[in-house]
Amino acid sequence: MIDPQRLIKKCAGLGLSLSAEQARLLDRYAELLVETNRRINLTAITGPEEIEDKHFIDSLLLAAQPEIAGQVVDVGSGAGFPGLVAKIYKPEIALTLMEPTGKRLDFLRYAAAQLGLAGVEFAKERAEEAARKGWREQFDAATARAVAALPALAEYCLPLVRVGGSFLAMKGASGPAEADAARAAAQTLGAGGADLRKANLPGGDERWLVVYQKHIATPAVYPRAGGKIAKAPLLKQPSPGRGRHGL
Repeated sequence: MIDPQRLIKKCAGLGLSLSAEQARLLDRYAELLVETNRRINLTAITGPEEIEDKHFIDSLLLAAQPEIAGQVVDVGSGAGFPGLVAKIYKPEIALTLMEPTGKRLDFLRYAAAQLGLAGVEFAKERAEEAARKGWREQFDAATARAVAALPALAEYCLPLVRVGGSFLAMKGASGPAEADAARAAAQTLGAGGADLRKANLPGGDERWLVVYQKHIATPAVYPRAGGKIAKAPLLKQPSPGRGRHGL
């Protein structure tokens, strides 16, 4: 499907060390993705080099970050990016793939089994609902890719992260502007300022990793219901009289 040696060389050019076995697993993953995509809409990206660059290398840039360690949750995992790629790159992590769509979660289970990946949990959950159940502040790191604008995404993800953990969002050229817009949301939810890390894919596309460290527990009123998060993202600090209700 993909060219494993070409992928290894591309990774080396970006300072990423990819083993032959990891490249083989990614090749098999690509086969499973394209095969299943004929029946289920998983991705619009199906060409071998596009998969290498826009799915695998994009996800590997995230996976290589030191914050990806311990208990990791991939929110809105979809077809498994970046979560399954991170698990292939760092098999030692304990990964939870959180995806509310049943057919996509079925693919994730199938792919993980076919790839022989151990230590993967599957959660058919919306992040804002999971954080009000047993998943709240359970993870060392939360990741998300192309799920929502960053002010909303922070509210989905930061309540899942334990104090001292990290939230890593994958963004394109909009990364710095979104980080600026999410400043109040991150602070309200217990995180410090954003650490912006820039990279470029082999084709030249700009990528930003927006990384937050969580310093204090998220107030119990967050996350709000999904409709409120989408319609009224936390673009400014709530006033003392109203913030307890997230309005």
